Amino acid sequence: MPPQLIAPTVAVHASFLAAMEEFRADGTEQVPHSGLARELRTWADRWPTAEGFAEYVGTVGGASLEERADGVVPMTTRWWVADGVYLGRVTFRHRLTGELLDYGGHIGYAVRPGARRRGHATAMLRAALPVAHHELGLDPVLVTCDDTNTGSRKVIESCGGIFEDQRDEKLRYWIRAPAAGAGQ
Repeated sequence: MPPQLIAPTVAVHASFLAAMEEFRADGTEQVPHSGLARELRTWADRWPTAEGFAEYVGTVGGASLEERADGVVPMTTRWWVADGVYLGRVTFRHRLTGELLDYGGHIGYAVRPGARRRGHATAMLRAALPVAHHELGLDPVLVTCDDTNTGSRKVIESCGGIFEDQRDEKLRYWIRAPAAGAGQ
């Protein structure tokens, strides 16, 4: 079965743990403005147990519709999974704060290091856009990447991203929903 975006699930526990170790080894935990880095720091000691992982899945699964006390905006998370193996994730932020406008955008995505350079990021973003546009009503969506991340820049551009500007180290792109009847 080809990869697909799904709601977070405990069914991929083992491959999720392996992916998080890959992200840790890759230095993701130290990345500023990263939700995944924040989760690595917050949840890593609880993920190994079935109970801790189920609590995490319950926290990130579905849509969070209220802004949290720590300023995290409402968001929806989907995981990119193929044949029961966790390959990455997409986070949809339902609205933008000043920081998200500069650094994070509406959509954030991450492919586990062991699955990179296989087209997953492009396929994930392409699958994410209809969710953002049609399910969440976000149009246009802002997607950002580091100015040094050529691969992510190419992914965003191949998915219709129109460059607006650079703010500090972040390149900022807007992607509009296709016109009715047009293919993505």
